[in-house]
Amino acid sequence: MNPLSVLQDSLYFFRSHLLSIAKLCLPLVVLETLLGHVLYVQLGEQPSTLAYSVLLGLIFYPLYSGALILYMDARSQGEEPRKRDLLATSLRLWPSFALLVIICMLMIMAGISLLVLPGIWVMVNLVFAEYLLVLRGLQPLAAIRQSFVLCKGHFWQILVCIIGVMLPLWLISALLQSLLGENPTALLSVLVDCLNGFLTLFSTLVSFRLFMLVTDPALQRAER
Repeated sequence: MNPLSVLQDSLYFFRSHLLSIAKLCLPLVVLETLLGHVLYVQLGEQPSTLAYSVLLGLIFYPLYSGALILYMDARSQGEEPRKRDLLATSLRLWPSFALLVIICMLMIMAGISLLVLPGIWVMVNLVFAEYLLVLRGLQPLAAIRQSFVLCKGHFWQILVCIIGVMLPLWLISALLQSLLGENPTALLSVLVDCLNGFLTLFSTLVSFRLFMLVTDPALQRAER
């Protein structure tokens, strides 16, 4: 499993299906961002603002992430799914997906509270949990256990892929924030946050590609 090939394949898929992914996920990303900015304007920099932001993420992330996972799976099988069907299925999966996100967040936070490295180890081993829940129908705890099983022997490749995705995204975000300055207009701030949120979806594509390689022996042989 070559991390560079994984990143290249994921980037090709992202570019080839950019419009479809935008139509599917961007409206929810924009709505999440707008509500987040409204909360910030109303509440300011208070502890409750962060709590509400996390709550917004729990509401919206499972919806657009679940729909994107279903879309990638359908396209990998040569199917052309309808947007409303993907969103309907994602909505049905929302309760278990949201619970999975909560459990994963708590596990990662617990790992980080011990030391940074345990948190990274937990994060890497949870990378397939969402796909197991959405595509294999596993319950949250079962998806977490199976994700740890699938990650055995692939830790470093997965970690390299995560770094290879997140580092450029962090740099892009930092660059955009520096260009905005200290007092950007509300519109520009919303647009930049929407762009950052949309680009972050690329990490979902990379994780899906890793999931396909780990669970499909034929793809693993082709990679070699």
